[in-house]
Formats: sequence, C-alpha cells, structure tokens
Amino acid sequence: MRALLVVNPAATTTSARRRDVLIHALASEVKLEAVTTEYRGHARDLARLAAESDDIDLVVALGGDGTVNEVVNGLLHNGPAPDRLPGLAVVPGGSTNVFARALGLPNDPVEATGDLLDALREKRERLVGLGLTAGTPGTEDEAVPARWFTFNAGLGFDAGVVGRVEQQRELGKKSTHALYVRQVVRQFLGEQHRRHGSITLERAGADPVTDLVVAIVCNTSPWTYLGNRPMYTSPKASFDKGIDVLGLSRLSTAAAARYGTQLLTSSPEKGPHGKHAVSLHDLDQFTLHSKVPLPLQMDGDHLGLRTSVTFTGVRRALRVIV
Repeated sequence: MRALLVVNPAATTTSARRRDVLIHALASEVKLEAVTTEYRGHARDLARLAAESDDIDLVVALGGDGTVNEVVNGLLHNGPAPDRLPGLAVVPGGSTNVFARALGLPNDPVEATGDLLDALREKRERLVGLGLTAGTPGTEDEAVPARWFTFNAGLGFDAGVVGRVEQQRELGKKSTHALYVRQVVRQFLGEQHRRHGSITLERAGADPVTDLVVAIVCNTSPWTYLGNRPMYTSPKASFDKGIDVLGLSRLSTAAAARYGTQLLTSSPEKGPHGKHAVSLHDLDQFTLHSKVPLPLQMDGDHLGLRTSVTFTGVRRALRVIV
C-alpha cells in the first residue's frame, strides 16, 4: 500500500520528535511519503493531487480538525467516489480532534497510530457521511464555492466565537479550552441579535423556522469537547445518517445560562431543549438565510460572513480507515 502522510507542523499536541516517531512507525507498514504543510490550504492541495494520481491508496492526516477538513476537501474535490479514491486515516494532533474522537480513535497520537496500524493489518474501514455547504442559488452568495465538513458547522454565534479564537491565535495565544471559554463570553456580550434572531431555516415540505439567533449543524455526535467532556447539541446525529441542526431563537442572559448549563450536562440521550429551541434530525438538505451577514464556521474554521448557505447531507461519501 502506498500512502501520503500530510503533516501539519503547527499541530498543537505533537512535537517534531514525536512526529518523527509516528512517521517511522507508519513507514514500517506502508510505502510512505511524508509532506509537511507550508501554508493554509496546502493539505487540501496535497490531497487533491493524491486523489488525481493512480498510485496513492491512502492519505493520512496528522494534525487537528482543520488539517483533516482540508484533506477531505482535497480528496473530494471532484465529488465522492469511495471505491476509486484513496482512503482517509487520521492521527489526531490538534487541541480538540472532534472528527477522530467521533470515529472512536484515541486522542493521543501515539495510541491512535497504533490503532491505525492494527486497522491496516486487519483491513478495517467504514464509509461515513459528510456535510456539504454551498452558496444558495439566486442569492448574493451563490458564487461561494462548495465545501465539505466532517463533524459540524454553524452560522452566527458559534462561528463568531471561532473567529475570535482565530484572531487570538494570530496574536500568538495558544489554543486552549480556557481561550475558547473567554471568547464565548466576549461573543455573548457583543452579540447584537441575541434577542431577535436574523436567521431563517427553510427546507422542502415544511414551514420555515424563523428568527433564529443560533444555528448549529452536526454531521455526528458529539458536537465538540470541552477538555475530555463531550458536548451534544444534536445527540442523534450520526455519520450513517443525514445532518442535524439545533436552532435557538433566544439568547438573553437567562436563556444563555439555561442552554449553557444544558450543554455542559448534555449526554448521548439529551441535548439543549426548551421553548426557544428547535431540533431537526436526519435532514438531506436545508438552507439558512440571514437578514444580515453572519459568520460561518465549518469544522472549527472561520470562513467569513454569509447571508445564505445551503447544507446537504451526503451519505457514504468517504472511506475511512478505523
């Protein structure tokens, strides 16, 4: 088997020495080419070349969720074709690693590499569904390119938090859970539409859901982790089904405290709920429109402001070695 290892040198939890150990371990099982990324989007470019080649069987992403997202978008640049395209394997190296952990992989990169080697020997793999976003036809965002996401996306509040965290990291701050918590508080205090939301959710065959402040889309469960604590916004979301969405139409101080508590105590059986919460499960497609431009995030990457985004759940889109 020929494999391409895409290494993010800025991965939060892997030192250069540890990366060398992981590379040697993988090279003992496959014909390995390791390439270190040099710019944002490089992992996507490398994976696209691998997908278009005839001699790469596997692409391994060593990094965080952002690296995995880039690799997935490179592999699926011309659309899903699990029988033809290289498989994906993940060695978690970021601060949260939601996709890897949702697949059941250890959060430690050394342990995850051991699991990967076992999976290769035993030929263990699964097909997972993914989410796809695109600019909505007939809107000012219709020319926005389509992009895949592996575990979650969001329009509005949570994307604003992601944007604030990215700004802090560009200033040299480390990506820690404390940093995220601080930015949640700052985003809440600066949120202009927390009492009267600007988002409308539209889907075929159903009435629109209007005046949402928050719209969180999940392709799997949990939504994310706070340290080792999983947090569930859509507990029934699954790689084997369509996509789920949680919408909140109120984010007053009392509502934020209530939903925050529900999120911290959420479980695989129960997520945030209440009079101002709407949960939709196993959707094939829907569109989020906003009266004002709002931030969009996918897999923890801030992608700028949008007024209309169409979401599609694509089943059995990618072959993953687990």
